[in-house]
Amino acid sequence: MAGARPQTDVNRTAILAHLGAQPASRADLARALEVSPALITQLTRDLLADGLIEELDAASSGGRPARMLGLVSRDTTAVGVKVAPDHVAFVEVGIDGVVRRTDTRAFDAVSPLATSTLVALLREFISAGSVKGLLGVGVGLPGNVAQQGIGVVDSTQLGWVQVPLGDQLRRALDLPVVVENNVNALSVAEQLFGRSRGLKNVLVVTVGNGVGAGLIADGAIVRGRAGGAGDLGHVPVREDGPLCQCGNRGCLEAIIGQNALVNDARSIRLIGPDEGIDAVRALADGGDAEAREIFAHAGHQLGRALAGAVNLLDPEAVVLLGEGVAAWTHWAAAFDRALRSALVPGKRGIAVEVERWDDDRWAQGAAALVLATPFDAQGVAGDQGRLVRERLVAAIDGRS
Repeated sequence: MAGARPQTDVNRTAILAHLGAQPASRADLARALEVSPALITQLTRDLLADGLIEELDAASSGGRPARMLGLVSRDTTAVGVKVAPDHVAFVEVGIDGVVRRTDTRAFDAVSPLATSTLVALLREFISAGSVKGLLGVGVGLPGNVAQQGIGVVDSTQLGWVQVPLGDQLRRALDLPVVVENNVNALSVAEQLFGRSRGLKNVLVVTVGNGVGAGLIADGAIVRGRAGGAGDLGHVPVREDGPLCQCGNRGCLEAIIGQNALVNDARSIRLIGPDEGIDAVRALADGGDAEAREIFAHAGHQLGRALAGAVNLLDPEAVVLLGEGVAAWTHWAAAFDRALRSALVPGKRGIAVEVERWDDDRWAQGAAALVLATPFDAQGVAGDQGRLVRERLVAAIDGRS
């Protein structure tokens, strides 16, 4: 790969993803990615020099024929892993962002054998596909990861303290491995394949078992001092509120996370001790007023907390997703009223996009970490970025 050209890394990866789906002209790319033709010309020139893309036969529609661009190799892939307390989800994603394979397995994060079990499950998933062209493995999980390329994990949800996950996986798999907070990983996928593509300042918020946020500022993920930026779920909301898993009281997550909503429903005997969030949602869908009030209260609390984040950070848009959006119909009205009323006047028109959710989306986000690594402008992936780039060049040269 010719020289290091670190700027505009996300746009470079987005070009590869777009061309992985189908060949396109420079004008097509500029329109699809919502960037200037001059920037597309510069970036495609670099990618041509690196040998990642090639010029194809011109396409003509009656006027001057447009020179088409395509990928040199479409066979490169990345594996993404979502780690949750009770399960892991795997995906294999092509360079075009299309999910080729998926799998979900039971997992016990607090087991003494948790990391060795994860290694075994990953080996099984990787061996079931084509190892040729595999660029590396991305892992997304709830918690703090100081550096993607090192991957030491602290996670209250998983019960992990200073777990050297990245090093353990690299030694066992002999592959490049990058590890990241799951919402940050999801934010990378949003930049490449989601509704925030083409925007430079976006707040990505997830609602489910926890509440998290990923901030894209000037086109880059804001990670903070030790990878812990975006802990929206631990914004203090109620001084005398319920105990949160982090050890504090009254955190947003302890009030609107799925466990909190289930506990609220059980406390008024709306559902039984063995029923969960699906039962609460089913009651709300059927018109039960108490179930709907539980979701409406959560929407109100989220709206107020998110208004504070928008006032502080000034994003262009907010993208909402996660397991919780399955019941968004019951959150929406209270959320929107609370959000808009608490925003300063100049920000009340901010766009809020709610995306359909499935569990594979988390793992796709983890795979997107690997796909973005060859153009890592901030050097977050460290030495793993160099290893992924080497594998990408080898795949193009037919040596992988």
